Amino acid sequence: MTERTARTLGLPHARAATIDRPRSRWPLPGRIGRAVLAGSRLRARWQRWMAARHEAREDVTLDHRTVYILPTGAGWMLAATLLVLLVASINYQLNLGYLLTFLLAGSALAAMHVGHANLRGLRLRLGPSPRCFAGAAAPLVVALAEADGRARWALAVRTVQAPEGWAYADVPAQGQASVELAWTPAQRGRQTPPLVIVQSLFPLGSFRVWTVWQPLRPVLVYPAPEPAAPPLPHPDPEPFSDLARSTRAMALSEEFHGLRPWRPSDGLRRVAWKKFARSGELLTRDASGAAPAPLWLDLVQTGLRDREAALSRLCAWVLAADRLGLRYGLRLGELRLAPDRGAAHCDACLSALALYPREPGA
Repeated sequence: MTERTARTLGLPHARAATIDRPRSRWPLPGRIGRAVLAGSRLRARWQRWMAARHEAREDVTLDHRTVYILPTGAGWMLAATLLVLLVASINYQLNLGYLLTFLLAGSALAAMHVGHANLRGLRLRLGPSPRCFAGAAAPLVVALAEADGRARWALAVRTVQAPEGWAYADVPAQGQASVELAWTPAQRGRQTPPLVIVQSLFPLGSFRVWTVWQPLRPVLVYPAPEPAAPPLPHPDPEPFSDLARSTRAMALSEEFHGLRPWRPSDGLRRVAWKKFARSGELLTRDASGAAPAPLWLDLVQTGLRDREAALSRLCAWVLAADRLGLRYGLRLGELRLAPDRGAAHCDACLSALALYPREPGA
């Protein structure tokens, strides 16, 4: 509405501007969205404050300075009920009302001390974790130990990354228990585990007793294996070497003597298919003096320019070679791991991939 139209209708220009401004027909969802956003920001600031307040430690023994306690929703309802009972008992001079009120109040106070002692003196430390891959859910093992000679009941443990991922455990007297927490590391390399929260509602659920712990020991996260990686490269003692190729050709052209059981490292050319057709047993022709060539894995063999994608493909190849029982080696720049097989060799190769330097600016 223009100023001239506003004067024609007898309205001031300011009033016309107010009429022309579109108003939201549904202001409530916008307010709810802003409130949710403010709540998430406040929660993030609270988590940062808790992380800064608690020093990272290899393990921690809980004491009165690191254990917090507050009433739960049920605890506040119990307090309100006790207040109503007390007012009614005073108003009607009910001796049994006084007895019931103070009996419930004493039970709540006793539960507060028992719940606080349920966490005080508990020891937390990180246990040995299985293999962790970037971008995949990995279990974070937390060990709970007790040394004061009393059992700890109804302990709930989670990380700040998984608000609903509670893991529950009971710790016997002079014993320990382990829980696995949900954790999804985003990048490879040495990653600091997230904050760990331990809480208990024991014994009545009227008080929440909790603590926050920042583990100090980093967890080694391996690169994410490529989902649909190409087949393993052909075994060759020295890839990209003409002498190695000629040596391999001479080995393949040797006369074969005898048969032996087939191994995953044997090529399909050496399988005695006629023998397999007659007996159903998978056998391999054994060459005199010819040893199977080891498999070498290299960044150049991946054919990828992106370093992280190449490391993901190498990770998939290492897992595939270990699953097939092959002898394989790994070369990353100046690092060279000799061909071998087994779980220890696989972990060494995966650790080398995890700690390989990142590209500048990545």
